[in-house]
Amino acid sequence: MTELLITAERFPIRGTFTIARGSKTEAAVVTVELRDGAHVGRGECVPYARYGESVEGVIAQLAALEKLVAEGLRREDLMSVLPPGAARNAIDCAMWDLDAKRARMRAYEMAGLPAPQPVVTAYTLSLDTPEAMAQAARAAIEEAGHELLKLKLGAEGDLDRLKAIRAAVPQARLIVDANEGWTGKSLEAHLAACAKVGVELVEQPLPAADDARLAEIARPVPVCADESAHGLESLDALAGRYDALNIKLDKTGGLTEALLLARAAQAAGLDIMVGCMVGTSLAMAPALLLAPLARFVDLDGPLLLAADRTPALRYEGSLVYPPEPALWG
Repeated sequence: MTELLITAERFPIRGTFTIARGSKTEAAVVTVELRDGAHVGRGECVPYARYGESVEGVIAQLAALEKLVAEGLRREDLMSVLPPGAARNAIDCAMWDLDAKRARMRAYEMAGLPAPQPVVTAYTLSLDTPEAMAQAARAAIEEAGHELLKLKLGAEGDLDRLKAIRAAVPQARLIVDANEGWTGKSLEAHLAACAKVGVELVEQPLPAADDARLAEIARPVPVCADESAHGLESLDALAGRYDALNIKLDKTGGLTEALLLARAAQAAGLDIMVGCMVGTSLAMAPALLLAPLARFVDLDGPLLLAADRTPALRYEGSLVYPPEPALWG
């Protein structure tokens, strides 16, 4: 019999993490453990208010599965039991971990994927004044050794932010994430400014409900769907509007659907970013299996925390290394 344990945890963020929708000072996560007496599988999710989720709601969704888990609920059955979202992500990843430990295999082997290698991850800069973001960019590149920066934009003054950051770090690779913060009227000017300073990708410039405009304009910088992309059901609506999609396990509902979505996106001609919410290494570890399929990797959540959980992923400069079995998979 498998026992289901659910825990709410909070991890303080270093300083404040700010995007176009607001700020937060801690990461509120829900952790699942599956215990069968000999092995333990773990998974972590980050409930996200933008998608109508809360810690309490996710815990309730998971607690309702206790009897099914005890009776032998399998990973293959989860997609018919829970919708895409944080709750399914936590238990799906815990099942991958448990299955790997039972089989004495690594999760990537079970998934038929190549062994993960160290990869360059983007490092996120919170939305702030042009001067503050330029200073943070310089520190990230020159002091911390990052090479790919993800700029949180989506507010008045973004053109000044872009100019200041590029002047501060002319050598850096840049990604922009507007978090639905731009409008149709400002869209083309913002994309042109991004192209001028060499931005490689722009995430979710318009609100998900108003992104049809993207199909009507030239896109001088590739545009990536984030809030507009969840599980497999959202893929068809991206055609003509986006050049890439950001696959986050908390949106797809775990690694199982994320792998299906990644392959379907590739078949549709879309580039892939593998991304994350602000969580610990336990949330990043399963997402690293997608890295070989991705053009961009943005798994810097633990770097934004005051302290990660133990054991943790290994980060060195711009590189993140694959998880050890003691952490996950």
